Order: sequence, then C-alpha cells, then structure tokens
Amino acid sequence: MNYRTGMVLEGKVTGIQPYGAFVALDDSTQGLIHISECHNGYVEDIHHYLKVGQKVKVMIIDIDEFTGKISLSVRCLERQFDFERHGQMGNQRKHYWTTRKVTTGFAPIAERLTGWVDEALDNIEQGK
Repeated sequence: MNYRTGMVLEGKVTGIQPYGAFVALDDSTQGLIHISECHNGYVEDIHHYLKVGQKVKVMIIDIDEFTGKISLSVRCLERQFDFERHGQMGNQRKHYWTTRKVTTGFAPIAERLTGWVDEALDNIEQGK
C-alpha cells in the first residue's frame, strides 16, 4: 500500500514502550504512536490508553522521507482536525514557518505567551 500523510487507517498495536506504541498497518509495515500522540493532554502511562493486540484507528501525521518511518496519531482523531488552520495534510507540500524577510525574532512569542497560558488554564478548568 502507498501510505500518505493524512490517511486514516486501522492498525493493531504490536508493542508498547515507555515512549510510544508500535502499530502494524499491514503485514510488512508498522508505525509508531509517540506517547504525546496517543491522547489529548498529559499521558503519564501509555498503558492506560493502549494495549498490545488492540485495534486502533490512527492518522498518519508524518513519513520520514529518508528512513520511511511512519509517525501515527490517535490524538488527531479525538477532536476534529482543522485542516484549513494547519494546512492540507496529504499534499506533501512542506511549509516553513520562517522567512528571511522577518527579523522580529522571539518578540511575538513573548508578547503572546501570557494570553496562551491564560487560555490553557481556562481550558483545564473547563475540562477540555
């Protein structure tokens, strides 16, 4: 099968390590769900979310062009993914978040940080 970024597939968990879970996508292809991609929010123990032998619906979020390693996510499927905001996955077009014309450095991040922290704390209080 020809896998592409953005594809949603069903696979079977074949192994679990502290950093993530390996998922067989077919007889000869497997990918990895990193612990940060197995659930929205903090994950203390991946075993609380995934078990060996479990069938799981995953989204391909990256395919390393050099090694062919496939990165998978369950987290992307827990909430509706905003393709317009994040760019169309699957068209394989890389988007670079920097440009030579902009020289503001980290100033915009520092200006917005307090608002982001407040928003995150509000989300936590509301149980999101």
